[in-house]
Amino acid sequence: MFSFYKKKLITPLEVKVLKVDLHSHLIPGIDDGSQDIDDSVEILQSLALLGYEKVITTPHIMLDAYGNTKASILKAYSELKEEARNRGIDMEIDIACEYYLDEGFLPLIHKDELLTIDNKYLLFETSYSHRPQELETVIFEILSAGYVPLLAHPERYRYIKQPKDEYATLKNLGVEFQVNINSFNGYYGSSAKENAMFLSKNGMIDFLGSDTHNIKQVENLAVVTKHQVYADIFTNNTIKNDILLSKIDI
Repeated sequence: MFSFYKKKLITPLEVKVLKVDLHSHLIPGIDDGSQDIDDSVEILQSLALLGYEKVITTPHIMLDAYGNTKASILKAYSELKEEARNRGIDMEIDIACEYYLDEGFLPLIHKDELLTIDNKYLLFETSYSHRPQELETVIFEILSAGYVPLLAHPERYRYIKQPKDEYATLKNLGVEFQVNINSFNGYYGSSAKENAMFLSKNGMIDFLGSDTHNIKQVENLAVVTKHQVYADIFTNNTIKNDILLSKIDI
């Protein structure tokens, strides 16, 4: 993993500073992310130092693992925003969710119980090891409900065996891709790194995310963003994170 750090550094003038992060787990105690408010504050402060002006935090909705609902998440989100404001954090904090494709997902679409990014992008994930049998059906349902299906960390799914064909198939179905920045230094293993490089080189990345759960991951971000492989992402792809800034007319 650490051989990554020997690669070519980029100069400060070449560094692309993203202003919006759209994937993180910063509401304390409701999933596998921040465990308390001090964790959340430390991560927010660290992301601000990296240049982020807006964070869209995305707690898990997963039927068997976390008993989160739209109402409970909105309540916890409000508490996080208030505490961040009280601690002097000058950063916009917004809320969406990362939806796991299980038997509880489609009912949420039909009941309009969703928290989406910019009221447009629906961030979802699947099992890491098994491709959902009804994946095409779910994608169709998301599109039919008027949302853009945004697949979280497509580079991490081990069931992707033929990247060229399988990623192209998803793209042709209307799915957009959010790749984790830390995948580019092997944080999630060699397979995820290889897939992330493939997606970058082929111009298939729409959004980048920190997928931050803890401060260690932010420290890794600070390393990745100083390397040429990170600059290459912006050369090869149209990265849309910053259209999500409130001050930008979209």
